Amino acid sequence: MNIVLPARKIPVLTETDVVVCGGGPAGIAAAVGAARHGARVTLLERWPSVGGQATNALVNIWHTSDRVRPVIFGLVQELIERCGEGIWRLPGYPSSPETHEFDPGQMRLAMESLLKDAGVRVLCHLAAGEALVEEGRIRGVLADTKTGRKALLGRVVIDATGDGHIAAGAGLPFDFGRPGDGRVQGMTMMFRLCGLDPAKALACPAEADRVFRLMQELRYKGAFPPFMDYAARSYLRSPRPHTVSYNMCPVAGNPLDEEELTALSMQARRQVADTVALWRREMPGFERAEIEQMGFELGVRESRRVRGLKTLTAEMVIKAVKQPDAIGHGFWMVDIHDPKGSGHTTWADRKADSMPPVGESYHIPLGMCLNARIPNLAVVGRCASATHEGIASCRLQTHCMVMGQGVGTAAALALSADMDMACVDPAALQATLKSDGVYLEDVPAKPVRYRQNLDASLINAKAHSGTRIATGLAPTLPPSTMSRQRM
Repeated sequence: MNIVLPARKIPVLTETDVVVCGGGPAGIAAAVGAARHGARVTLLERWPSVGGQATNALVNIWHTSDRVRPVIFGLVQELIERCGEGIWRLPGYPSSPETHEFDPGQMRLAMESLLKDAGVRVLCHLAAGEALVEEGRIRGVLADTKTGRKALLGRVVIDATGDGHIAAGAGLPFDFGRPGDGRVQGMTMMFRLCGLDPAKALACPAEADRVFRLMQELRYKGAFPPFMDYAARSYLRSPRPHTVSYNMCPVAGNPLDEEELTALSMQARRQVADTVALWRREMPGFERAEIEQMGFELGVRESRRVRGLKTLTAEMVIKAVKQPDAIGHGFWMVDIHDPKGSGHTTWADRKADSMPPVGESYHIPLGMCLNARIPNLAVVGRCASATHEGIASCRLQTHCMVMGQGVGTAAALALSADMDMACVDPAALQATLKSDGVYLEDVPAKPVRYRQNLDASLINAKAHSGTRIATGLAPTLPPSTMSRQRM
């Protein structure tokens, strides 16, 4: 059944150079990167605060090292410095990829100050809705505000929604899931505990092993939920302070189906409660353990992957492939959490052939964030162009921020030169990023050949003339119906 809605005038809430949809780490980096180079930027975020998974889902670990030296700086490093005592280096730095943990509340404050100082207009409590597309270009997005539907217009739109919601609504092709069964990576409900007695637990390693085996036995009998073995064993042997998030309760399903995602969230919260209840009964040092906080949402690792001018693959990751259109470095492994929800992850296997060699990193290319159909629409974060295995590496927050800063900067340079982002001189972009503190080395001295990846039939403006692609039950709104009001 379809519902036909009449055409109506939609007031314009904002009209800026760049509209960034999504206020997670990738969107924040994109917004700040563009604003610092002269663009007027509006950032939309559906949650009451910015930060996405880092602040609202308690995913509070960052990765910056290739296991020899840090290779991710830029806005990541600036946020580390702004967090002050709210962030700390992990033992073994920098010989491990995991280099920092942070307090989500302090990170939220640091991100807010970063946006404010850059002059970004931030609108929380507001989810970007439909994409407004005319003649092969995106004009902006619609959003349902507390006072009705409004339009947010921009010369460039950056989709940082994680799910590629705007890009898909604009008609861009995308991939979903792994080959074969179409399943995406498993999700996790993060949580933090208080009331622990770490000294007591550390004094009982045999009890930790006993409780771990009990969990395995109950799981085998179907009397206990799935969990990540390596994580559970580690937490029992060495309880973490209340500022550290526990990453061990998995679920699997379709993150694009709201009803299924709701059920999975409920299931994951129950798994957390059941796990802590068993620990309270069985494990010394956990007798008074309490759940201090759970994530506001599941940690989603994969959904839509919007097809770009380049696609990051497992081979590019593992072989540390360098790119002429590089905007930064990545080094994380092909870290796949079981799409069937068992809790197993390839991180636990630690196979040498699943990540770049020690001391090496791959390049994150600008082309994985651009597309062949709509030149003024880019994507950043886990919805960028990659295979199922490729996104398993570059989905990390620090890697997504590399994308965001690179694309935001490219957007500002393109606007100042009155050109599209794919036409920006890579060398000029890279020089600008370096001046902004981005680590960027070993760039191949060869031309960028995006054009060979473009299908002329997809970018021909005449093919889209007079059209606007909308999603859901929204009406098609001709340009003449828009009231171009500024607030």
